[in-house]
Amino acid sequence: MEITTMAQATQLHAQFLKYPQTDPQNLSKIFNFTALSPSGNLTYARHILNSLQTPTNSYFHNTMIRAYSDSPDPIQSISLFLTLHNCEDPLSPTPDSFTYPFVLKACSKLKQKRFGQQLHGLIYKSGFALDLYIQNALIHFYSGCDETGLAWKVFDKMHERDVVSWTSIINGFVDNKRTVEGLELFEKMVMEGFEPNDVTVISVLRACADTGALSVGIKLNEYVNGKGTGLKKNVVTALIDMYSKCGCIDSAMRIFNEAVNKDVYVWTAMIAGLASHGLCREAIALFDRMEIVDLKPDEKTMTAVLSACRNMGWVDKGLTYFKNIKKVYNVRPTVQHYGCIVDLLARAGRLEDAQEFIKSMPIEPDAVLWRSLIWACKVHGDTQRVEHLIKHVEGSKMDSTDDCGTYVLLGNVYASKGKWKNKAKVRRLMNQKGLVKPSGHSRIEIDGVIYEFMAGSTCHFEAESIYKKLDEIEEELRGNGYYPKLSEVLLEIDDEEKASQLLHHSEKLAVSFGLIKAKPGTIIRIVKNLRSCEDCHSFMKYISSVYQREILIRDRIRFHHFRNGECSCGDYW
Repeated sequence: MEITTMAQATQLHAQFLKYPQTDPQNLSKIFNFTALSPSGNLTYARHILNSLQTPTNSYFHNTMIRAYSDSPDPIQSISLFLTLHNCEDPLSPTPDSFTYPFVLKACSKLKQKRFGQQLHGLIYKSGFALDLYIQNALIHFYSGCDETGLAWKVFDKMHERDVVSWTSIINGFVDNKRTVEGLELFEKMVMEGFEPNDVTVISVLRACADTGALSVGIKLNEYVNGKGTGLKKNVVTALIDMYSKCGCIDSAMRIFNEAVNKDVYVWTAMIAGLASHGLCREAIALFDRMEIVDLKPDEKTMTAVLSACRNMGWVDKGLTYFKNIKKVYNVRPTVQHYGCIVDLLARAGRLEDAQEFIKSMPIEPDAVLWRSLIWACKVHGDTQRVEHLIKHVEGSKMDSTDDCGTYVLLGNVYASKGKWKNKAKVRRLMNQKGLVKPSGHSRIEIDGVIYEFMAGSTCHFEAESIYKKLDEIEEELRGNGYYPKLSEVLLEIDDEEKASQLLHHSEKLAVSFGLIKAKPGTIIRIVKNLRSCEDCHSFMKYISSVYQREILIRDRIRFHHFRNGECSCGDYW
C-alpha cells in the first residue's frame, strides 16, 4: 500500500505496533514517508527512531540525518550524527559512506566550516576518502563555506569523477564570484567527454550572465534545444536571465514567448530583464499580463516591478505598488522593496521624503539603502544632509560587513565639495574597520573570449595598442564637442592628471579594445562591476555618434544602450 498522508502513516504504524509480526518492511515505508515526504512529520519520524531497539544497521539514522539536512533546522542533522558517532554500544550501528554526505550538506547550509573540516579528517580515518559520493559532498561543502581553494584540492585529487563532481566544482566557482574560472572548467568538462545535466547548464548560464559570455550562453541554448526533450522551467528562467544580462533582450523575450506552462520564476526573470534595460512600460505591461493569467507574484517579482518604476522615475506608481505589496499581492515587504522606494524618492529629488520613509521602516535598513540616499544627496548637492546621515551609517549593522561602498560614497561627496579633511576622516574610519574599496573592472567578450580590464592597468598583452587607440578616440571626440568632466575625479591633483585618470577608466579601455577587435557593425557589449561615472557615460554617447557604433554597457545598476549619441537610460541613472 502506498502511503500518501500522515493519517495513513499513523494508522499503519498503530497496526505495526499492535501486530509486531507484521512484515518489518512496513515500518521502513512508514518511517520513509514521515521523514522524507513533504507531507510527512519530522517529529513523528524521530519518535519512531527513538522507539526502536538498537538497530543492526544505520539505515534509520541515515534517513533521519538526511531529513534533517533538508529541513529548516539542519543543526539536528549534526546532533544526530554525533549521537551515532559517540555511541559506545557495540551493537549500535556506526556512520557509513551514506551518512557523511548528508552531514556535510548540513555543514554547508550552516557554514560550519570547522566542524566540516573535522568531519573530513574523520572520513580519512574511516577509510571513505576515495568514495565518489563523499568527495562530491566535500566539494559542495567547501564551496558552500566560500572555500573554493579547498574544494578544488578535493576535486583535483579525485581518481574518478562524474558529472556531479564537475557540476559541484563549477557551481562552487560561480557561487564564489570566480565565474571566468567556472567557464574554463566547463570547457574542460566538455572536452573530457562529460555531458552536462540541467544543474550544470543552469550554473554555467549564471556564469555567462555574470561575465557577459554571450557566445557560451548561445551554445548552451543550442545544446538544450538539441536534446529534444523540451526546456524545463528552471532552464528557461536561467536562459532568460542570461540573455537579458548579456544585453540580448529580444532573445530573452523569444525564449519567454516560446516557453509553455510558465511559472512565477519565468515571468519574474522576464520582467526584471525588461526593467534593467529601461523597457519599463513593457515590464509593467508584462506584470499586468501575469495578473490576468492569475499567477501570484513573489517577493522577487515585486522587486522587479518596483525597479521598473525606479528606473523611469514613476514615483506615484511605485508608491502604489509598494502600498499593495502585502494588501493586494500578499507578499511580505523585504529590505529590497524598501530600498527601491528610497531610491525612487531620492533620485526624484525628494530627499526629505526618502529620509522620513527610512525612519518609518519596520526593518533595519541595509548598506545598499543608505547608499541610495547618499548617492542622491551627492547628485542633488545636499552635503549637509550627508553629514547628518553619517551618524546613522556609523550606527547601522552595516558596520560589521565588508561592504565599504557607503563609506566610499561618503568620501566622494565630501571630495566633490572640496572638503578634503572630511574625506580623510572617512578614509581613516574605513581603515579602522578594515574595509577595502573594490577595484573597478570591465569585461568584454571578443570571439568567445572574455577579456577583463582594470582602471589604469597596463597588464593586457595589447596594452600599447589599446592606449594608443584610446588617445586617438579622445582626440576625435574632443574635436566633436566632448570635454572630460573633471569634477568626477575626487582627488587633489591638477586638471591634466584628472583628465588622464578619467581616460583610463576600465570601460574606456574595454571599448578601445572593442573598437580594435570587434567586427565592424557588431554591438560592443561591456559588463562593469561598479556604477558608471558621468564622464564615462558622456564618453560613450560621443563614441556611438562619432564612430557610428552601438555600445551596450551593463553597470551595477542597469543597462545603458548607446546609439547615435543617446542613451536608453535618458541620462537618468
